[in-house]
Amino acid sequence: MKLKHIISGILLILLIGILYLLFYPVKIDPTVYHPEPAAEKWTQLMDDNLKQSIKRLGNCIHCEDVDMDANGILYGAQVDGKIIKVDAAGNSTEFADTKGRPLGIHFDSLGHLIVADSPKGLLSIDKKGKVTTLSTTHDDRTYLFADDLEIDSSGIIYFTDASDKFAVEEFKLDLLEHQPNGRFLSYDPSTQKVELLIDDMYFPNGVAVSHDNDFVLINETGTYRVWKYWITGSKKGQKEIFADQLCGFPDGISRGEDGIFWLTLISPRDPALDGIMSKPFIRKILVRLPGFMQPAAKSWTMIIGLDKDGNVIKHFHDKDGGYAQVASVQQYGNKLYLGTLHEEAIGVLDLDSE
Repeated sequence: MKLKHIISGILLILLIGILYLLFYPVKIDPTVYHPEPAAEKWTQLMDDNLKQSIKRLGNCIHCEDVDMDANGILYGAQVDGKIIKVDAAGNSTEFADTKGRPLGIHFDSLGHLIVADSPKGLLSIDKKGKVTTLSTTHDDRTYLFADDLEIDSSGIIYFTDASDKFAVEEFKLDLLEHQPNGRFLSYDPSTQKVELLIDDMYFPNGVAVSHDNDFVLINETGTYRVWKYWITGSKKGQKEIFADQLCGFPDGISRGEDGIFWLTLISPRDPALDGIMSKPFIRKILVRLPGFMQPAAKSWTMIIGLDKDGNVIKHFHDKDGGYAQVASVQQYGNKLYLGTLHEEAIGVLDLDSE
């Protein structure tokens, strides 16, 4: 009898587990998505070619984005909400605290640090570290996932809201749902007006204004794509594909020097994940599994330099991710300063050594 009860108990637990995996309510409402395979143009960049070890500077834990002020001091957006200052010697001090998760940071012409923060929205931090909220909503839709920003020569701030359904701690849910929850917007500091430029995007992420201030590049992480959005000229208000069928998840993009744009791929594609994107029911089951059984970013490094037409000029790849999960790049002179979702310091890549 005792063995019979044990077997019955095990079967009951298994039944409950199966019912849970099949029917327990989840937050996502997934759609059918058939990802196009990665193009050869990108997969051929996946042979290791990084000649040096990326140096680490200061203490900045999972700083997704970095920027430099007029005095050559680096600032990093740390995972705990703090903005960290790092000098050339690597000394790190706290500059400000957004009480959220700062993701994108850039200095404006006044020396104020503009921040895209999830879930705080679009923020401004003055030279003394005082945090001011610029905008939190557009048409009653709250920015749950203000992600990245860039500022043009006239002071207009272009920024992404990766999702108005999921905040940063639930980013996997947004990617697995694959619904157009994101948007690309602009903010005019002189009028405090927000304008919706592109709606219905699949996890819009990094932002870069062109060198001539005629277009903006926007990473769409959920589709392995980069968009070009025209802000001047005859095509103003139109969008077109800049880079497509990437070999990994695009995260940060920035305007470099000599006409180059720096694009980071945070992690390579996962064939198993691509394979289940056409199966909404399976993705619901995946969400019900413990976090350690769900897809996760791989430890690799991929930085690509592109010209204004999307042609590859430079690329740096390390499949083992010596400095892993690079989320952003800012170029100052012959050095690239790197933000990351994995490391605990700002990365420094010397272009003269490559």
